[in-house]
Amino acid sequence: MQIEFLRIKNFKSFRNVEIADIPRLCIVVGANGTGKSTLFDVFGFLKDCLVYNVKQALQVRGGFKEVLSREADVSESIEFEIKFRMEIAGIFRLVTYLIQIGFDKNSPVVKREVLRYKRGRYGSPFHFLDFSCGAGYAITNEEDFDKQEEELDREIQSVGSDALAIKGLGQFERFRAANAFRRLIENWHVSDFHINVARGSKDSIGDYDHLSVTGDNLQLVARNIFENNPDLFQRIVSLMQLRVPGISDISPELTQDGRLILSFQDESFKDPFIDRYVSDGTIKMFAYLVLLYDPNPHPLLCVEEPENQLYPSLLWELAEEFRAYSERGGQVFVSTHSPDFLNAAQLDEVYWLIKHSGCTKVVRAKEDKQITEFMAEGDQMGYLWKEGLFQGANPP
Repeated sequence: MQIEFLRIKNFKSFRNVEIADIPRLCIVVGANGTGKSTLFDVFGFLKDCLVYNVKQALQVRGGFKEVLSREADVSESIEFEIKFRMEIAGIFRLVTYLIQIGFDKNSPVVKREVLRYKRGRYGSPFHFLDFSCGAGYAITNEEDFDKQEEELDREIQSVGSDALAIKGLGQFERFRAANAFRRLIENWHVSDFHINVARGSKDSIGDYDHLSVTGDNLQLVARNIFENNPDLFQRIVSLMQLRVPGISDISPELTQDGRLILSFQDESFKDPFIDRYVSDGTIKMFAYLVLLYDPNPHPLLCVEEPENQLYPSLLWELAEEFRAYSERGGQVFVSTHSPDFLNAAQLDEVYWLIKHSGCTKVVRAKEDKQITEFMAEGDQMGYLWKEGLFQGANPP
């Protein structure tokens, strides 16, 4: 999957923003408070809406009126439109997902939810799922491409007014588009990594397929790769050896009481260190490598300010790792305050955010003539940012 277009309306500081032609690696910069976290929370919010429901997703963010843009009237809707490429019947098709969330009788409702794509090369997209306020239909024979639109089988369904139709219908294979899109959202990863919860011994039983959002299952995921993909784990160890002075080996180990820890061997010492006593930067770099070398990449990965706790000289290589991950199949969004990280960016990968009168605006670097000319002459993006060429991106 690759998201190619995103429209955000009335979501916090994003009053009405469109981002088109989105690359596989998208790097976002901007002053504090301009909306970088809000941009990433679009994906977190949609995932919460799917996993729980719209009401709960709003409640953890302060409720509908807190999430709704300040200048918007309560009668207006929060809207998202996502266009993405997804393989359907052997062809990568441009699929559009539209959702409008309103407020009615003191409760949030899904006013409209549509999933559509073109079945052929020409003509208008077909609506394979179309719901309003909990009632609507989904197509059950969408891959019968020889049938006309009026011949497609529509199954009338109802869902909770604050629930996404793709949550319920997406459980069933007969609703192929809804099923595929649901699985994609479920596998989005919006990182909220915390070093303090990633450290220490963990129960040896738990979720080990993917690194969690907070990183609290790092030991379990590392052991899973260690046991089932030993060559891949050795690749991670080799990269750690290159980037963290003294590290000669890493291994997940069971303690006598049946818990799991990470053991870091420093070549200068006979006995290894457990993860509780290694540096924050070492833990974070290892966690990023475990995430980025996941045997089954997430279709979407969002990471905020990966430079924290890491030595500046490592950031170029980390940016390259994010790019390699995106090329293996997982689209990546990264926000940063680091010129060193940004120096590794390509022209078409960089956006910056500007906040004007409380509303966020998105500017793309490749649309700035001066930046484009400097990059063509061999300059690096981070240096141009430090020189103030990202108009409006720096604090006043």
